[in-house]
Amino acid sequence: MELKDRFLKYVAIDTQSDENSESFPSTAKQWDLLNLLVEEMKALGLEEDTIDKYGYVMGTIPATKGYEKAPVIGFLAHVDTSPDMSGKDVRPRIIEEYQGEDIVLNPSLTMRVAEFPELSRFVGHTLIHTDGTTLLGADDKAGVAEIMTAAEYLMSHPEVKHGKIRIGFTPDEEIGRGVDFFDVKTFGADFAYTMDGGYEGELEFENFNAASAKILIKGRNVHPGYAKHKMINAIDVACELNSLVPCQRATSIYRGL
Repeated sequence: MELKDRFLKYVAIDTQSDENSESFPSTAKQWDLLNLLVEEMKALGLEEDTIDKYGYVMGTIPATKGYEKAPVIGFLAHVDTSPDMSGKDVRPRIIEEYQGEDIVLNPSLTMRVAEFPELSRFVGHTLIHTDGTTLLGADDKAGVAEIMTAAEYLMSHPEVKHGKIRIGFTPDEEIGRGVDFFDVKTFGADFAYTMDGGYEGELEFENFNAASAKILIKGRNVHPGYAKHKMINAIDVACELNSLVPCQRATSIYRGL
């Protein structure tokens, strides 16, 4: 299957995660794509195809003859999309041979080159975008499609020499839980790369860890007539607490009540 067709197939599946859910994966609909990927890997002839009770999918592209002792390389991507905007009923639109013009998503929403100057980098490329009412889901179904397309190519081209390759797909990355139950030992890669964003040829080797904490600050509500030295504004407390955090080390978001 061509990369573009595979990508369009995946974005048609709603896999939005839910940060308020206590289950794992956080939404049952993520299983739709996860189970599909296992079946596709089996159809391609990959080995060690598994999906565990948490939804982690793993598979192996076996080493070509003579390269069995090469380091094991892993490739990873996540299937969920952000809870910030709907990922249901995605209507992708395709621009062939993009010429650098503004992109009209719908009558009320336009991506203007003046606001997104990086669009100029993609002149001559094929672009895929939504109609502006939903997410496209390229984060990270583009990565999923890239890995699966590469797997299909390697399985059908044994002349390309390589060591053992492990591929893995995870749920709930968008809500910071993507690795909560990921079995690194079972994955068994010596080196692994996440296919999730970036320009062609770009390799990121350092990043923040997305660790977070939620702090609930309760103020003290007192009638204004006798509130002096008694009323406490939760936002003021949050600002004071934020000022104590080294700005070089953390960005904090506080919810005041």
